[in-house]
Amino acid sequence: MGGMTRTSASEKYETIRLVEESSLPVKQTLAELGVPRSTFYRWYDQYQRDGLAGLGDRSSQPRQFWNRIPELVRQQVVAIALQQPALSPRELAWHITDTQGYFISESSVYRILKAYDLVTSPAFVLIKAADKFSQPTTHVNQLWQTDFTQFKVLGWGYYYLSTVLDDFSRYIIAWKLTSTMRHTDVQDTLDLAIAATGVTQVTVEHRPRLLSDNGAAYISADLAAYLARHGIPHTHGAPYHPQTQGKIERYHRSIKNLICLENFYFPGQLEQAIAEFVDHYNHHRYHESLDNLMPADVFFGRSTLILSTRQVIKQRTLAGRRAQHLLFQSSA
Repeated sequence: MGGMTRTSASEKYETIRLVEESSLPVKQTLAELGVPRSTFYRWYDQYQRDGLAGLGDRSSQPRQFWNRIPELVRQQVVAIALQQPALSPRELAWHITDTQGYFISESSVYRILKAYDLVTSPAFVLIKAADKFSQPTTHVNQLWQTDFTQFKVLGWGYYYLSTVLDDFSRYIIAWKLTSTMRHTDVQDTLDLAIAATGVTQVTVEHRPRLLSDNGAAYISADLAAYLARHGIPHTHGAPYHPQTQGKIERYHRSIKNLICLENFYFPGQLEQAIAEFVDHYNHHRYHESLDNLMPADVFFGRSTLILSTRQVIKQRTLAGRRAQHLLFQSSA
């Protein structure tokens, strides 16, 4: 890659990617690739500053890319990242768009944070094909997923979280912390969901279908009678195949990854922690599978307005950058 041969932008980017992902020291990796360290760090500085555009051929004249992120915005990204350390680069990008009225791409946020050592590597979430239904839901309250998961309270033993999640929006409609996993606990949680949504006020054909596993509480005759009284059809997931309820399984993984980091000595402490997480999950967490909206946005019908507003912000931001670029060219 050395000598007089020009290195293309794609080759430079591939070198950067290999170095970032290598388990070897940078010096050793570059030696195996045959790239001088001074050359690599020049490419890397250009990439961090201007993205892929910065890796193109550079003339001897100073050059400004029309879509370069202004320094003031870069500083603002860092400041907001320090204020919101729990947000990933993807979430931070949309948080800035929604709260600051300025569009910035996920990749740009990642590069800025990377330059300040505020992120070590991109986080990729792989969704298996089995996690999706062959006929996905098309609106809220079409399908509810429900399940139990357990938490330990020191000195008290295990408590169980019963949850009802809307499949289309991923919104947590209702939840209840219980000391058992009986059909009555399921019914109590469903009572909360029904009260919150008023679904029993619509015709039976428009009522949600309930999806659960084959646990004892969910196959009981008493629960079947309860659902029949409310006109709610019931579907059981395939045995030994938790992916059928992939959305609520992933929700459980998210809540346990955070809550299980703490010790709880009273059930009330655990219940408060769950309430805070549910509020964060429903109203403050950007979901990539929901076009980077929050579950509450989708559940309460705000999606179209938010997405259209984002598009306006993006076009306005890009137009502003182009205008600044033209102004720079005319004054050069």
